[in-house]
Amino acid sequence: MSSASASAAAASGASNASGAASAADPLAPLGALPGVAESVDSVRKAVDRVYGHRVMRRRSGAIASEAGLRGARGSAALSGADWALEEVRRRSDFSLDPEARTVGAALRLSAEAGQLLSIWRQSPLRVLARLHLVASGSTAEGDVVGRPRLAGERVDEPLLARFPAPDAEEVAGRLDGLSRLIIAGGSAPALITAAVVHGELLALRPFTSYNGLVARTAERIVLINSGLDPKAICPAEVGHAEQGRDAYLEAFEGYVSGTAEGMSAWIAHCGRAIVLGARESTAVCEALQRGAA
Repeated sequence: MSSASASAAAASGASNASGAASAADPLAPLGALPGVAESVDSVRKAVDRVYGHRVMRRRSGAIASEAGLRGARGSAALSGADWALEEVRRRSDFSLDPEARTVGAALRLSAEAGQLLSIWRQSPLRVLARLHLVASGSTAEGDVVGRPRLAGERVDEPLLARFPAPDAEEVAGRLDGLSRLIIAGGSAPALITAAVVHGELLALRPFTSYNGLVARTAERIVLINSGLDPKAICPAEVGHAEQGRDAYLEAFEGYVSGTAEGMSAWIAHCGRAIVLGARESTAVCEALQRGAA
């Protein structure tokens, strides 16, 4: 993975990490980048606060359902369908126009993520293919759904249009590297792994459509599977949307740059997104406690 590997190498040099340690866990040196340890600490404290809320002891299922809905709304907003939460809650037909299809795809992905957790660590590429199939529904030709794009196939991802997409051969190689990294596991904090998976999928745009939605869902899966957010109540997608598209793209540009500074900024952005997602669920807990939701 070119962006993550370049940043990891820079971090390794800065921290004098051993070559053996870097080879065993190529993401671990990213923890030495400026500000990353603080981001990891902030995320852990924010997640612990919401998990420690008294409402979580008896209403965790309701909070998780609400987090999934709000996360889907946030992810769709970043992909160009910025609907009010109540509109997302009210609607039942998501096939009428491109925005509705985007919202529908985000909702389907949110529901599907929890069904794929056991497969992720064994076969992440299978999970990514499934996510694209679920997102696409019946809106794309069957032969381009649920598989990485081939040479000559165009990517429909307007949000990321200013970033050149790698060719199909590079995508295949870097997806394989990402898959091996996930299967191998490692000691890097969940925030770092989630940020790299998210950033790499955005950079690769492996599918012809819905790459942003898939990347953010993969980030969610990493956060759940890592044990940081096992009940899926801290929707990072909410935080990404709250920070705004411009900030999202600026941070992603840092990831694409492959520099230590750029990677640090991307990880910090993803960390703030999780903190904001945890804050959103804390507000839901408070509303439930007051009997207002």
